[in-house]
This record gives sequence, C-alpha cells and structure tokens, in this order.
Amino acid sequence: MPPSLQEFHIQTIMPVLSSPLAPLALSLALASGVLHAQDKNNPSDFVGLPATGKVDDSQVVKARHGAAAADAAPGNASGAASGNASGNASANAAGRKPNAAPARAPAAARKADIPAGGITGVVVENTGGEQARVPVTFGQVFAPGDLPRGAPLAGKLADGSLLPLQVDVKATHADGSVRHAVISALLPKLAKGRQTGIALVKASAKGAEDAGKPDFETGATVTVTLDGERYTASSDRLLKEQKPQLWLDGPVATEVQVAAPLRNARGEEHPHLAARFAIRAYPGAKRARVDIVVENNWAYEPGPRNFTYDVEVEVGGETVYRKKELTHLHHARWRTLAWTGAAPAIHLRHDSDYLIDSRALPNYDRTLLVPDGALAKLAAKWEGPRSEPMGVGVASPAMPNTGGRNDIGLLPGWAAMYLLSMDARAKEATLGTADRAGSWSAHYRDKRTGLPVSLIDYPYMTLLGSPGDTRNPKTGKQEAFPRCPRDACKTPYKADSAHQPAFAYLPYLVTGDYYYLEELQFWAMWNVFSTNPGYRKNIEGLLATHQVRGQAWSLRTLGEAAYITPDRHPLKNDFNAILKSNLAWYNATYSNNPSANGLGVIDNSPAVVYKGKTAVAPWQDDFFTQAVGHLAELGFKDAQPLLKWKAKFPIVRMTSEGACWVDAANYTITVRDSPAAPIYDSMAQAWKRTVGPELATLPCGGAEQAAATKRKPGDMGGYANTAIGFPSNLQPALAYAADVGGAAGKKAWERFMSRSVKPDYGPAPQFAIVPRSLDGVDAR
Repeated sequence: MPPSLQEFHIQTIMPVLSSPLAPLALSLALASGVLHAQDKNNPSDFVGLPATGKVDDSQVVKARHGAAAADAAPGNASGAASGNASGNASANAAGRKPNAAPARAPAAARKADIPAGGITGVVVENTGGEQARVPVTFGQVFAPGDLPRGAPLAGKLADGSLLPLQVDVKATHADGSVRHAVISALLPKLAKGRQTGIALVKASAKGAEDAGKPDFETGATVTVTLDGERYTASSDRLLKEQKPQLWLDGPVATEVQVAAPLRNARGEEHPHLAARFAIRAYPGAKRARVDIVVENNWAYEPGPRNFTYDVEVEVGGETVYRKKELTHLHHARWRTLAWTGAAPAIHLRHDSDYLIDSRALPNYDRTLLVPDGALAKLAAKWEGPRSEPMGVGVASPAMPNTGGRNDIGLLPGWAAMYLLSMDARAKEATLGTADRAGSWSAHYRDKRTGLPVSLIDYPYMTLLGSPGDTRNPKTGKQEAFPRCPRDACKTPYKADSAHQPAFAYLPYLVTGDYYYLEELQFWAMWNVFSTNPGYRKNIEGLLATHQVRGQAWSLRTLGEAAYITPDRHPLKNDFNAILKSNLAWYNATYSNNPSANGLGVIDNSPAVVYKGKTAVAPWQDDFFTQAVGHLAELGFKDAQPLLKWKAKFPIVRMTSEGACWVDAANYTITVRDSPAAPIYDSMAQAWKRTVGPELATLPCGGAEQAAATKRKPGDMGGYANTAIGFPSNLQPALAYAADVGGAAGKKAWERFMSRSVKPDYGPAPQFAIVPRSLDGVDAR
C-alpha cells in the first residue's frame, strides 16, 4: 500500500524567509578563517575562492559517456576550451560575454592564491600562531584523465618549490585514472596570520622521504560506566591483539584502524557497545590524530535498546571528552577527535571550481556570494547540545516534519554554503553535522564482516513487513532484525528517505575520513532495506515504492556511495549492483518503454496520490529529475537515457503550447481524469485540468491572469521569492534538462530566467544549480 495522502503533504505551509540580512562587512578578520563573505568590488579586501587549473569539459563528458556525447554536448561542438562549459553560465549571470574569465577579483587582488600550472590545489590558512612541521591531510577528487594512476604528484608553492606529497588512491575512473585520493603533506612552516597556496602538479617520481616509524601508541581509552559497571576499550591493547586495517600508508602519514566491543573487568564483552579507533600518525611531526567512535549498532545482536551511561575518553593520559548520563540511542554512533600534542591550527580551502567542474558535484552558481550574516547564523546554530555527541547538528531532528527547509537538496543548504564560500564556519557546521548524522537509529553493522550490513548478504532484511516476509528461501533463515522494544528504544529523532539530507558525501570528498565514508554507506543501505522485501524485489533493492522524493534522495545517496566508495572496498560491487537494478527498472518502466506516458512524469502508485489520485506533486518529480541528472554527471551511463526522458516534464511545463509556464511550479498538477484513466498525452490537457476553465482562457503571464491569481505578471507563485519555494525546487531539474533537452531545453531555461520574481540564493544556495553550458543564456 502506498503511504497515506497525509504523509505526502509537506510544504503545505512554506515558511517565508526572514528579512534581508545586513550589508556585508568590507573587512573581515584574517585569523577567523572567514575570507569569502566579502565585497568582490573591493580588490584590496576580496580573497575569493581558491582557483587554479581548469577542467577540460569535453574530456569529462567523453570519459563519462563516450566521444559522440562529448561532441554533442552543449558548448563542446567547437572543442570548448577547459573551463568554458561551467564558466559560460556564470559569465552570463555576471553580464559578461561567454567564455570570459569567471566572476572573481583579479588574481593580483587575491591573497595566497594557488600557484598556476597545477591540476587543482588548496589554500592552507594559519588560524593560530607561528607553526612548524604542520601535518595536513585532505581528500581530493579528480576529473577523468587528469591524474593517471601511478603518476607522481607534488605540491607547488608560491616560490616555485615543490612540496612532497603522499597520495593514497582510493577510487579510480573507468580509464584507470584517479577519481578520489587522500593526500598528505608536512608543511615546513606557517607564519602567523598567513596562508599558503598549494598547486597539485604532476612531478618526477621522487616523493616524500620516509620520516621514520609511525607511533600508534596514543593511550586512547574509552571508559563507560553502565549500571554501576565499568567497560573499557584501549587502542593500545587492540593494536597488540589485532592486525589493524590500513587506511593511509606512506612516509608522511599512516592511519590504522582497530575495533572491538567494550569489555568489563572480567574481560566480558558488552553485547551492544563497541569502540572503533582510527589512529593517523605523522612521524615527521611527532604527533598523531586519534579518531574515536563509540557504537551501539550491531544489526543482528538480540535485545537492541538505548543505553544511558557515564563516559570518559582519554588520549595520552588527558581527558578529551567526558559526559554524565549520555543516552546512546539504539543503532546509532558518536564520534570525537583528539591529537597527541598540539592540533594543527589550520583551515583548508579547496578549489570549488575544480570540484564542480569535475562533475563530482552539481553545477552550483559560482557567482553567488554567501552573506556573512547567513554564515554567522549558521555558526550560531552549531552550538550547544546539538553539536555534541547524540546531537544532530544543524539538521532537523525529525526528518518527516512538514515544510521546506535547509536539509533538502542534492546538497543541504549548509553544505552548499560551504562549497560556494569555503568559509571556516560553514565547514565546521557541514563536517560537524556529518559527524552527528550517526545519532539517528539508521546504523546497522554486520558483526560478521565488521561493515555496514549489505542487502546483497541479507536480501530479506527489513524494518517493515511480517516475519514471513523476511525468510530467505535459499538459507531457510529469517533475516528480520531483532525486535527493538518501543519503551527501550525511544528516540527524539526520526529518519526517513523523503527528507534525508546528503550528510556525508561532500565531507568525505574533502577530508578522506573513513568515518564519513561509512556514514554515506550506512544511509545508502538503510534507504534500501527500510522497505518491505517483496515490494523492493529483495536483493534488487528497488526504490520505486518510496515517495517520489524518497526515490530521489535515495538514488542520490546510493549513486554517491557507488561512485566514491574505494575500488577495493568490499561494498563497492554491492552498491553498484543495487544501483544498476534500480536504473534498469526505471529504464524498463519509462525510458525504454514505448507505452510510457508522454509527459515524462513518474506515474507509479506513490506518485499520483493527490486530488483523488489524479494529480502529482511536480516539486517531488523535480527532485527525482535532479537526482538522476546528478547520477548521469557522475558517469552512470544507465542514468543518461532516464535523464533524457525525465527532462521532458520540466521542459513541457515551461514551453508547451496551450499551457502557461507561470503555473509550472504549482503544488500539484492534474495528470489524468480518474484513478483508472491514462496519463494525459499533452501538458495542455494537464494544465487546463489543473487551473480550471476560467483561468485557462486568460492570456499567459498577462495582467488579467496576474489579477485573477493575485500575483505579479510573470510571478510563478509557490513562494517564488524564497530560496526554498517551488520554483526554486524546479530550477535544478530545469538546469539538467537544459543541458540534455536541445533547443526546447534552452527555451525552457530562458523562459524560467524571465520570471519576474526570483529569490536571493546567497543565504540558502541548495537549489542554485545552473546549466553546464548554454551560450547566451542568463544563468541566474
């Protein structure tokens, strides 16, 4: 049975954004690390985003979808030079000619810019005093072909000298080139209040020199007092008892991982509570980072429940975290970080242009400036209990709550703010909220493998259905999770797929932290197994029974997990198999089905639930279209035909004869006469049934229509002046449609840009996605 109609009615009352923020300050303190919420017309103060090498857009498309697709891609017919595809949209938005440089201050006006000649690069800001031998580790995504596997990489500094780098390759593209790597370096010194730009350049085979044997004995200990009994876990002891797993391995940094249940004084293991340690040692800096995670998330351990305990975490004999009566929710986990010795006082800024141009991230409008006031508000939310273990950061505690909000989008608003500003406050909120994503009861770890539980191993596991639904006929065993009694498993947090933020993908891209990788994997699997096994076709993990918006965000998370999980990770093939099954179902049902509806709208039972099961929510459908567009850009070839089919719906709503584009972002659109009737063949039919005969006779976008709807001429309604309104929900779908929809797609985008009421995306840019390349088309 589909979810009730009531469950679909989010955004019935869309909150209006607060009054405009105060003007931006012209000068911000360098030491704060806030270097981008500035006036770009003041060259003496403007810093801008890190900028270095540009991606050859045609090469990315060719690697993703073949030579023919590269030749046909917008802007590539004449062999567009690197960076033009993404630059044209921003150029038009800034009132410049296409192919001009991106809208930013001249290079001479930017402080600590990344040296030229690199593939990409980073800027390291010193947020403390004078520092020497500073360890730096970060994640870096590469476009196809930019870094061939095995090619040496070095860091080029402003004086032309080369900084040795350690490159731990994690994932590769189909051509064998590096997709994602974790990069480590030891900076000889950082002057107080200064920044260092580092370009990532291809270099000779010589790399970083071995600085000696890493020291993993950090004295990291977790002590939990539960019901009067002490349980402990010690990293030093586990290193002696186990063969640790290697995550980083090289002359600059070596990271090992160990894990085990907490034990009491008699050596007895607690059945549910476990600790995981990731120790990253930098022998050249004579210090180490210790990542401590405490979990209550075994998938099949009998008697799951919440536990309330006192906890103390020590590293090197010093207490780094202490909490009385911490309630650890079932199937949840929490994390804390500490250093032996002084923690590096740095803020690292990535080259956002390169991250976006690589297509690992959507094409957010890089002409936007995130206001300082919005960043200050975000920082204020990241305070108090919400930021502590078992808090949820800046996310909404109950995902199913109604109304538009900052959580929803291909990236949540806080992460989009971080991507477009590289601001230290936005980074803290983004990474911190990804840390606290562990607080939801959505984490199921397989005790047998030590990994997030996989649908491929347990195709009949579920959070729904009767016990009979969970019997695996091949093994004869029930795969239902042990029952969690309601009185023992109360939680203030509610997870669902329909409003689920993209917590961990961007944090993993830019840090390479294994914790974030597992968060991404936990959520991707939870979305798949949370439904009835029969409805999802068991091992196939079909998402089609979710609400349409749930299908959208589940596909987004599943695709990102399949894309970025390391090649050698045991779950890599599992995520790819589940994604392949889903794309095959959608293509068979829609893209490759001659009988599929002509509107390009998802029309299965969870979709057509409004107005007596005759109407759809176009904003939910737009979420689905943008998720598919994101998958196509990540390189999943089976997403490409689905995107072309789905692009019809946003395009026809903006361009069809006999329909009016100002109603394209309505809350609902009627698509059939009755629950048993077929979907309309044309948008004209759908529009007339949606608005009624009286409005249908009025000239589109004119004064009479505006008066009848109590809107301005050209106002699309649906909270069009807000960054989370229904027209804003439509924008990413139209952006992807414009890139694959030919002349009709271009016309649809132009018309959308002609609307009279537009939002300020600066404080909330999660829907500020523009086409990759449409010469002569305004992008904002």
